[in-house]
Amino acid sequence: MSGGSYYVPATSRWPILGSLAMGTMMVGTGTWMVHGSIGPWVMLVGLVGILVVMALWFRDVIKESMQGLYDAQMDRSFRWGMAWFIFSEVMFFGAFFGALFYVRNLALPWLDGEGAKGVAALLWPDFTATWPLMNPPDPAISGPDHTLSPWQLPLVNTLLLVSSSITLTVAHEALKDDERRTAHNWLFGTVLLGVFFITVQAVEYYEAYHQMGLTLQAGIYGSTFFMLTGFHGLHVIIGTIILASMLMRVRRGHFGAENHFGFEAAAWYWHFVDVVWLGLFIFVYVF
Repeated sequence: MSGGSYYVPATSRWPILGSLAMGTMMVGTGTWMVHGSIGPWVMLVGLVGILVVMALWFRDVIKESMQGLYDAQMDRSFRWGMAWFIFSEVMFFGAFFGALFYVRNLALPWLDGEGAKGVAALLWPDFTATWPLMNPPDPAISGPDHTLSPWQLPLVNTLLLVSSSITLTVAHEALKDDERRTAHNWLFGTVLLGVFFITVQAVEYYEAYHQMGLTLQAGIYGSTFFMLTGFHGLHVIIGTIILASMLMRVRRGHFGAENHFGFEAAAWYWHFVDVVWLGLFIFVYVF
């Protein structure tokens, strides 16, 4: 590739195979939810297909990068792609936070007779709006026995994630200075902090289900709690896997002081996950 030329990737089969695998997973998921039967197995086949396609596709991209095929134009393309992906994630979590705010600030007060739609109080005249909602208006639904204290396990997880962003930043700065050993060690610490976070959240979920009665069936508080923290936990798991992959690449001598967008993209994703958690800690646990 000569300087300033426009790189055109070779013909790839991965986009169409990825689309087929994703379609298979969605058909399986829909079949599972509506009919059961073989739906879970179809969904599993699609999921495995997606993971295989992702692994092989990223393998090809890494090979092309290591061969020096990418130029500044491709680097900008990768950056814009990652930026738009994170923007889509912002909208994803924004919808869930919006649902939480809608319930807390509009729906519950309406059911208690407040606001322009206070006539909704006719549905359950004895209902009193509080948050966390321990006593759902429908007597057929049992609320949680207790709520989680934000100053125990959630605070531990907050400290873990904030610390992980710091260690990741140190690793990134070390990589930019071409101090590979330092970058490797601090990135390894970041991966460990991610694993610790996942472990602490698993303990929190166990206590919520078995000791506090806080489940997905425990009214709107239980469903919004697990919807927000569960999807965030999934993102932490994905981010930890990504960082572990970056750790392997650093160990193998990949990346340079100026050419390491794969590492940088992983850092963007992890910092985004960290910011989302701070919002969860404030609006789900504290207030």
